[in-house]
Amino acid sequence: MSSTRNKLIQLLAERKDEFTSGQVLSEKLQISRSAIWKHMRELKKDGYTIEGVSNKGYRIIDYPSKLSENTIQWGLNTNWLGKKIIHKKSTPSTQRLAHQAALELAEHGTVLIADEQTEGKGRMDRSWHSSRNKGIWMSLILRPHILPYLAPQLTLLAATVIADVIYKHTLIKPQIKWPNDILIDQKKLAGILTEMQAEQDKVQYIVLGIGMNINQTIDDLPNDIKDKATSLQIETNKKWDLQQLIQKILETFEKKYEEYIINGFPNVKTEWEDYGFRINESIQITTMQSTWFGTFVGIAEDGALLAKRKDGKIERLYSAEIAWFNEGDESHAK
Repeated sequence: MSSTRNKLIQLLAERKDEFTSGQVLSEKLQISRSAIWKHMRELKKDGYTIEGVSNKGYRIIDYPSKLSENTIQWGLNTNWLGKKIIHKKSTPSTQRLAHQAALELAEHGTVLIADEQTEGKGRMDRSWHSSRNKGIWMSLILRPHILPYLAPQLTLLAATVIADVIYKHTLIKPQIKWPNDILIDQKKLAGILTEMQAEQDKVQYIVLGIGMNINQTIDDLPNDIKDKATSLQIETNKKWDLQQLIQKILETFEKKYEEYIINGFPNVKTEWEDYGFRINESIQITTMQSTWFGTFVGIAEDGALLAKRKDGKIERLYSAEIAWFNEGDESHAK
């Protein structure tokens, strides 16, 4: 049904301000005139302004700004990512929805997206404030033929995708804080959460969640994060089209994902390190065992953080919290 509706929108858009008769639409789509009318009614519900005139036909007057399966798919230039979209006005978490859909055999490339999350989360079950119509709250279902230990590479790949889209559209170069935070001027703008269901040697599915602050003003941010979070609107003093940004993220992700599947991680590693926050600088590293200070020298081929201790030893870390610090703070390390 959505495929037919997308073709209908495309036919009307190609004619721009001209009318297209119901008969022409019926013949091209191979559906009845009554079905055409029903599709027009559904498009109006999605926010399209459509003019219908007897003996002339139909034309689109205005396009919707709200998100829906149809508005996201219209104009989306991908081969497989987002061909199936599940949109919710409000949901506790797109990650939860995606896990449920994946267990019900949702296809590779299915996208779940919400206007609002009431229980959004990030790494380590930290809450993520996901206000209605102010940001991008979505999860991708992926079924890659890779070994489970390589799954963290997709977090790093997704981070480069978000950074690229931001850089291209704002000319502001963000930084990526290992492993999953996108920063502008040391404030968090987006985060990525990768979860998976796997056997010992096979990935069943991966759910890759993206939370991205877009049109929040400083007053929209909760008081406890005003000094450490930001949005595209705050940084650019401009309101952004969510639909277009979602499409650019999906298109860029599909391209980079396909390159990664063919060529592996080296290109992702190089690009990630170009955006890497505190590369070749001192950072504080906290693991379950200790807190120490070292130099962040990059990421390994498997996505691990590489940090050099004062004695020159390179540590490979897969789970850690990193932070920056002021001169003299090293004395507080354990």
